[in-house]
Amino acid sequence: MTKTLFVGVATAALLVASSAFAYDGTNCKAPGNCWEPKPGYPEKVKGSKYDPKHDPKELAKQGDSIKQMEARNAKRTAYFKKTGKWVYDVAKIPD
Repeated sequence: MTKTLFVGVATAALLVASSAFAYDGTNCKAPGNCWEPKPGYPEKVKGSKYDPKHDPKELAKQGDSIKQMEARNAKRTAYFKKTGKWVYDVAKIPD
C-alpha cells in the first residue's frame, strides 16, 4: 500500500514537472517576452480599427485634477503656516 502510494505521488510529481516545460506554441523574442499578435492584427495600430482614438479633453482631465489638488494643498499649507492649525476642508479656510 505504501509503495503504491509512493509510486503514485512520484508519477504525479513527474507529470506536473514535465508539463511546466511543455511548448505552448509561442515564439519568444526573449525569455518572458512571448507576446504575439493574433493573425490579422496590423503592424501599426494608428489608423487601424484597433486605434483607440483617445479624446484629448478626456486625457487632460487627470492633469487638471492634479493642478486643482496642488492648489488646494498650497492653500492648506499657507493657512497652516500662518495659524498653526491644519484644516482639511478648503471651504472652511477664511480668505
